[in-house]
Amino acid sequence: MSDPKTRRTFLKRTAAVVAALQATTLTLAKDSKARGKYICITCGIQFKESDGPPNNCPICEDERQYVGWDGQQWTTLDDMKGKFSNKIKQEEENLHSIFTQPKIGIGQRAFLVRTGKGNILWDCVPQLDDDTIKAVKALGGLAAVAVSHPHYYTTMVEWSQVFGKVPVYIHAADREWVMRPDPVIEFWKGGSKELIGGLTLVNTGGHFEGFQVLHWPGGAKGKGVLLSGDQPQVCRDRRWVSFMYSYLNLIPLPARAIRRITASLKPLEYERLYGAFPGLTVTKDAKGAVERSAARYVKAIAV
Repeated sequence: MSDPKTRRTFLKRTAAVVAALQATTLTLAKDSKARGKYICITCGIQFKESDGPPNNCPICEDERQYVGWDGQQWTTLDDMKGKFSNKIKQEEENLHSIFTQPKIGIGQRAFLVRTGKGNILWDCVPQLDDDTIKAVKALGGLAAVAVSHPHYYTTMVEWSQVFGKVPVYIHAADREWVMRPDPVIEFWKGGSKELIGGLTLVNTGGHFEGFQVLHWPGGAKGKGVLLSGDQPQVCRDRRWVSFMYSYLNLIPLPARAIRRITASLKPLEYERLYGAFPGLTVTKDAKGAVERSAARYVKAIAV
Protein backbone atom coordinates (compact mmCIF):
# COMPACT_ATOMS: atom_id res chain seq x y z
CA MET A 1 0.00 0.00 0.00
CA SER A 2 1.36 3.44 -0.90
CA ASP A 3 2.43 5.97 1.72
CA PRO A 4 -0.67 8.08 2.61
CA LYS A 5 1.47 11.23 2.66
CA THR A 6 2.81 10.50 -0.79
CA ARG A 7 -0.69 9.81 -2.06
CA ARG A 8 -2.03 13.03 -0.53
CA THR A 9 0.82 14.99 -2.08
CA PHE A 10 0.11 13.47 -5.48
CA LEU A 11 -3.60 14.28 -5.23
CA LYS A 12 -2.88 17.86 -4.17
CA ARG A 13 -0.51 18.35 -7.07
CA THR A 14 -3.00 16.81 -9.50
CA ALA A 15 -5.78 19.04 -8.21
CA ALA A 16 -3.53 22.09 -8.54
CA VAL A 17 -2.71 21.23 -12.16
CA VAL A 18 -6.38 20.72 -13.03
CA ALA A 19 -7.31 23.99 -11.32
CA ALA A 20 -4.58 25.82 -13.20
CA LEU A 21 -5.78 24.44 -16.53
CA GLN A 22 -9.36 25.39 -15.71
CA ALA A 23 -8.26 28.88 -14.68
CA THR A 24 -6.38 29.30 -17.93
CA THR A 25 -9.42 28.23 -19.94
CA LEU A 26 -11.70 30.57 -18.00
CA THR A 27 -9.25 33.44 -18.42
CA LEU A 28 -9.04 32.86 -22.15
CA ALA A 29 -12.81 32.88 -22.49
CA LYS A 30 -13.56 35.73 -20.05
CA ASP A 31 -15.17 39.14 -20.60
CA SER A 32 -16.91 38.37 -23.86
CA LYS A 33 -18.25 41.95 -24.11
CA ALA A 34 -14.84 43.62 -24.07
CA ARG A 35 -13.55 45.38 -27.18
CA GLY A 36 -10.58 43.66 -28.72
CA LYS A 37 -9.00 41.82 -31.64
CA TYR A 38 -10.22 38.34 -30.87
CA ILE A 39 -8.33 35.15 -31.71
CA CYS A 40 -10.07 31.84 -32.43
CA ILE A 41 -8.64 29.29 -30.00
CA THR A 42 -9.17 26.38 -32.40
CA CYS A 43 -7.51 27.75 -35.56
CA GLY A 44 -5.59 30.71 -34.09
CA ILE A 45 -6.75 33.37 -36.57
CA GLN A 46 -7.07 36.95 -35.34
CA PHE A 47 -10.14 38.98 -36.32
CA LYS A 48 -10.51 42.74 -36.73
CA GLU A 49 -11.34 44.71 -33.60
CA SER A 50 -14.90 44.31 -32.34
CA ASP A 51 -17.09 44.80 -29.26
CA GLY A 52 -17.01 41.26 -27.99
CA PRO A 53 -15.93 38.24 -30.03
CA PRO A 54 -17.27 37.54 -33.54
CA ASN A 55 -20.39 35.43 -33.88
CA ASN A 56 -18.49 32.65 -35.64
CA CYS A 57 -15.18 31.69 -37.26
CA PRO A 58 -15.65 31.08 -41.01
CA ILE A 59 -12.30 29.29 -41.22
CA CYS A 60 -13.33 26.73 -38.59
CA GLU A 61 -16.78 26.32 -40.15
CA ASP A 62 -15.22 25.47 -43.52
CA GLU A 63 -15.09 21.73 -44.27
CA ARG A 64 -11.27 21.75 -44.14
CA GLN A 65 -11.32 22.74 -40.45
CA TYR A 66 -13.69 22.19 -37.53
CA VAL A 67 -15.30 24.08 -34.67
CA GLY A 68 -13.79 23.02 -31.33
CA TRP A 69 -15.57 20.19 -29.57
CA ASP A 70 -16.47 22.53 -26.72
CA GLY A 71 -17.89 25.10 -29.11
CA GLN A 72 -16.44 28.34 -30.46
CA GLN A 73 -14.00 29.91 -27.99
CA TRP A 74 -11.97 33.10 -28.16
CA THR A 75 -8.96 34.78 -26.61
CA THR A 76 -6.83 37.88 -27.21
CA LEU A 77 -3.11 38.59 -27.10
CA ASP A 78 -3.64 40.40 -23.80
CA ASP A 79 -5.31 37.33 -22.30
CA MET A 80 -2.46 35.15 -23.59
CA LYS A 81 0.24 37.13 -21.75
CA GLY A 82 2.16 34.98 -19.29
CA LYS A 83 0.41 31.78 -20.38
CA PHE A 84 2.09 31.18 -23.73
CA SER A 85 5.62 31.63 -25.01
CA ASN A 86 7.52 31.08 -28.23
CA LYS A 87 10.43 28.69 -28.59
CA ILE A 88 12.92 29.89 -31.19
CA LYS A 89 15.24 27.25 -32.61
CA GLN A 90 17.98 27.44 -35.23
CA GLU A 91 17.20 24.80 -37.86
CA GLU A 92 20.20 25.54 -40.08
CA GLU A 93 22.34 28.52 -41.01
CA ASN A 94 20.09 31.57 -41.56
CA LEU A 95 16.90 29.69 -40.68
CA HIS A 96 15.09 29.72 -37.32
CA SER A 97 11.76 28.15 -36.41
CA ILE A 98 9.27 29.80 -34.04
CA PHE A 99 6.85 27.59 -32.13
CA THR A 100 4.18 28.58 -29.57
CA GLN A 101 3.89 26.60 -26.32
CA PRO A 102 1.55 25.34 -24.95
CA LYS A 103 -0.41 24.61 -28.09
CA ILE A 104 -2.97 27.15 -29.23
CA GLY A 105 -4.60 27.06 -32.62
CA ILE A 106 -3.33 24.42 -35.02
CA GLY A 107 0.16 24.11 -33.52
CA GLN A 108 2.27 24.97 -36.57
CA ARG A 109 5.73 26.51 -36.57
CA ALA A 110 6.74 29.70 -38.32
CA PHE A 111 10.17 30.30 -39.86
CA LEU A 112 12.49 33.27 -39.97
CA VAL A 113 14.57 33.22 -43.16
CA ARG A 114 17.59 35.52 -42.99
CA THR A 115 18.97 37.02 -46.21
CA GLY A 116 21.46 39.74 -47.01
CA LYS A 117 18.55 41.96 -48.10
CA GLY A 118 16.42 41.44 -44.98
CA ASN A 119 14.49 38.75 -43.16
CA ILE A 120 11.22 37.05 -44.13
CA LEU A 121 8.76 35.56 -41.64
CA TRP A 122 7.27 32.50 -43.31
CA ASP A 123 3.93 31.40 -41.90
CA CYS A 124 2.87 32.69 -38.52
CA VAL A 125 2.09 31.66 -34.94
CA PRO A 126 -0.53 33.23 -32.65
CA GLN A 127 1.73 34.35 -29.82
CA LEU A 128 3.65 37.61 -30.07
CA ASP A 129 5.21 38.85 -26.83
CA ASP A 130 8.07 41.08 -25.72
CA ASP A 131 10.56 38.19 -25.53
CA THR A 132 9.74 37.17 -29.10
CA ILE A 133 10.03 40.73 -30.38
CA LYS A 134 13.40 41.13 -28.70
CA ALA A 135 14.69 37.82 -30.10
CA VAL A 136 13.53 38.57 -33.67
CA LYS A 137 15.06 42.04 -33.53
CA ALA A 138 18.35 40.47 -32.42
CA LEU A 139 18.21 38.33 -35.57
CA GLY A 140 17.73 41.40 -37.75
CA GLY A 141 13.99 42.08 -37.52
CA LEU A 142 11.60 41.60 -40.43
CA ALA A 143 11.45 42.99 -43.93
CA ALA A 144 8.29 41.08 -44.92
CA VAL A 145 5.83 38.36 -43.93
CA ALA A 146 4.38 35.65 -46.18
CA VAL A 147 1.87 33.00 -45.15
CA SER A 148 1.11 29.75 -46.95
CA HIS A 149 -2.66 29.61 -46.40
CA PRO A 150 -5.52 30.81 -44.15
CA HIS A 151 -5.03 28.23 -41.40
CA TYR A 152 -1.75 29.95 -40.53
CA TYR A 153 -2.74 33.63 -40.94
CA THR A 154 -3.13 33.91 -37.14
CA THR A 155 -1.74 37.28 -35.94
CA MET A 156 0.13 38.12 -39.16
CA VAL A 157 -1.04 41.75 -39.15
CA GLU A 158 0.13 42.15 -35.56
CA TRP A 159 3.59 40.85 -36.50
CA SER A 160 3.79 43.23 -39.43
CA GLN A 161 2.86 46.27 -37.40
CA VAL A 162 5.26 45.51 -34.57
CA PHE A 163 8.16 45.28 -37.03
CA GLY A 164 7.47 48.52 -38.89
CA LYS A 165 4.35 47.70 -40.91
CA VAL A 166 6.25 45.46 -43.29
CA PRO A 167 4.28 43.95 -46.21
CA VAL A 168 2.35 40.71 -45.72
CA TYR A 169 2.20 38.71 -48.97
CA ILE A 170 -0.95 36.67 -49.53
CA HIS A 171 -2.17 35.21 -52.82
CA ALA A 172 -5.23 37.05 -54.10
CA ALA A 173 -7.18 33.81 -54.53
CA ASP A 174 -7.42 33.56 -50.72
CA ARG A 175 -8.51 37.16 -50.11
CA GLU A 176 -11.90 36.10 -48.72
CA TRP A 177 -10.26 34.26 -45.80
CA VAL A 178 -8.51 37.32 -44.34
CA MET A 179 -10.41 38.07 -41.12
CA ARG A 180 -8.38 41.14 -40.16
CA PRO A 181 -8.05 43.34 -43.26
CA ASP A 182 -5.22 45.88 -43.15
CA PRO A 183 -3.24 48.03 -45.62
CA VAL A 184 -0.08 46.02 -44.84
CA ILE A 185 -1.52 43.00 -46.69
CA GLU A 186 -0.39 42.84 -50.32
CA PHE A 187 -2.41 40.46 -52.47
CA TRP A 188 -0.54 39.14 -55.49
CA LYS A 189 -1.74 37.25 -58.54
CA GLY A 190 -0.22 34.72 -60.88
CA GLY A 191 1.99 31.68 -60.49
CA SER A 192 5.01 33.12 -58.68
CA LYS A 193 6.30 36.26 -57.00
CA GLU A 194 9.93 37.18 -56.36
CA LEU A 195 10.78 38.50 -52.91
CA ILE A 196 13.99 39.92 -51.47
CA GLY A 197 17.15 37.85 -51.08
CA GLY A 198 16.39 35.49 -53.97
CA LEU A 199 13.27 34.07 -52.29
CA THR A 200 10.23 33.19 -54.40
CA LEU A 201 6.58 32.53 -53.59
CA VAL A 202 4.94 29.86 -55.76
CA ASN A 203 1.18 29.37 -55.98
CA THR A 204 0.32 25.66 -56.10
CA GLY A 205 -3.42 25.56 -55.47
CA GLY A 206 -4.66 22.34 -53.86
CA HIS A 207 -5.34 22.64 -50.15
CA PHE A 208 -6.51 26.22 -50.84
CA GLU A 209 -6.76 27.87 -54.24
CA GLY A 210 -4.27 30.52 -53.15
CA PHE A 211 -1.92 28.12 -51.39
CA GLN A 212 1.69 29.25 -51.70
CA VAL A 213 5.09 27.79 -50.82
CA LEU A 214 8.37 29.63 -50.30
CA HIS A 215 11.47 28.62 -52.25
CA TRP A 216 14.84 29.56 -50.72
CA PRO A 217 17.64 28.70 -53.19
CA GLY A 218 20.39 29.58 -50.72
CA GLY A 219 19.19 27.13 -48.08
CA ALA A 220 20.76 23.73 -47.37
CA LYS A 221 24.20 25.18 -48.15
CA GLY A 222 23.13 26.28 -51.61
CA LYS A 223 21.24 23.10 -52.53
CA GLY A 224 17.89 24.77 -51.94
CA VAL A 225 15.08 24.63 -49.39
CA LEU A 226 11.32 24.46 -49.84
CA LEU A 227 9.19 25.83 -46.99
CA SER A 228 5.89 24.11 -47.66
CA GLY A 229 3.53 24.81 -44.78
CA ASP A 230 0.86 22.12 -45.10
CA GLN A 231 1.52 21.19 -48.72
CA PRO A 232 3.37 19.04 -49.44
CA GLN A 233 2.77 17.75 -45.91
CA VAL A 234 5.67 15.77 -44.48
CA CYS A 235 4.61 12.28 -43.40
CA ARG A 236 5.68 10.53 -40.21
CA ASP A 237 7.88 8.45 -42.46
CA ARG A 238 9.85 11.51 -43.43
CA ARG A 239 11.00 10.02 -46.73
CA TRP A 240 7.51 10.79 -48.02
CA VAL A 241 5.04 13.67 -48.25
CA SER A 242 1.33 13.82 -48.95
CA PHE A 243 -1.37 16.17 -50.20
CA MET A 244 -4.92 16.63 -48.91
CA TYR A 245 -7.84 19.00 -49.34
CA SER A 246 -8.50 18.55 -45.61
CA TYR A 247 -5.94 16.88 -43.38
CA LEU A 248 -8.12 16.99 -40.28
CA ASN A 249 -11.25 15.65 -41.95
CA LEU A 250 -9.38 13.30 -44.32
CA ILE A 251 -10.67 14.70 -47.61
CA PRO A 252 -8.29 13.85 -50.45
CA LEU A 253 -7.37 16.01 -53.43
CA PRO A 254 -8.21 14.81 -56.96
CA ALA A 255 -5.46 13.73 -59.34
CA ARG A 256 -5.68 16.95 -61.36
CA ALA A 257 -4.83 18.99 -58.25
CA ILE A 258 -1.79 16.79 -57.54
CA ARG A 259 -0.58 17.26 -61.10
CA ARG A 260 -0.95 21.02 -60.78
CA ILE A 261 1.02 21.04 -57.52
CA THR A 262 3.86 18.93 -58.90
CA ALA A 263 4.00 20.96 -62.12
CA SER A 264 4.33 24.19 -60.14
CA LEU A 265 7.16 22.73 -58.01
CA LYS A 266 9.06 20.98 -60.82
CA PRO A 267 11.15 24.02 -61.90
CA LEU A 268 12.44 24.50 -58.34
CA GLU A 269 15.64 22.96 -57.00
CA TYR A 270 15.59 21.96 -53.33
CA GLU A 271 17.38 19.37 -51.25
CA ARG A 272 15.45 19.95 -48.03
CA LEU A 273 11.78 20.52 -47.23
CA TYR A 274 10.47 21.99 -43.98
CA GLY A 275 6.86 21.14 -43.13
CA ALA A 276 4.54 22.96 -40.78
CA PHE A 277 5.13 20.95 -37.62
CA PRO A 278 8.22 20.46 -35.45
CA GLY A 279 10.37 17.54 -36.57
CA LEU A 280 8.57 17.08 -39.88
CA THR A 281 11.43 17.84 -42.24
CA VAL A 282 12.65 15.99 -45.30
CA THR A 283 16.39 16.42 -44.84
CA LYS A 284 17.66 15.08 -48.18
CA ASP A 285 16.43 14.47 -51.73
CA ALA A 286 13.26 16.39 -50.91
CA LYS A 287 12.44 17.07 -54.56
CA GLY A 288 12.67 13.34 -55.30
CA ALA A 289 10.46 12.62 -52.28
CA VAL A 290 7.79 15.03 -53.55
CA GLU A 291 7.77 13.51 -57.03
CA ARG A 292 7.73 9.91 -55.79
CA SER A 293 4.99 10.74 -53.28
CA ALA A 294 2.84 12.44 -55.90
CA ALA A 295 3.08 9.40 -58.15
CA ARG A 296 2.17 7.09 -55.24
CA TYR A 297 -0.79 9.29 -54.32
CA VAL A 298 -2.21 9.43 -57.84
CA LYS A 299 -1.84 5.66 -58.21
CA ALA A 300 -3.65 5.09 -54.90
CA ILE A 301 -6.70 7.15 -55.88
CA ALA A 302 -6.88 5.98 -59.49
CA VAL A 303 -10.00 4.06 -60.43
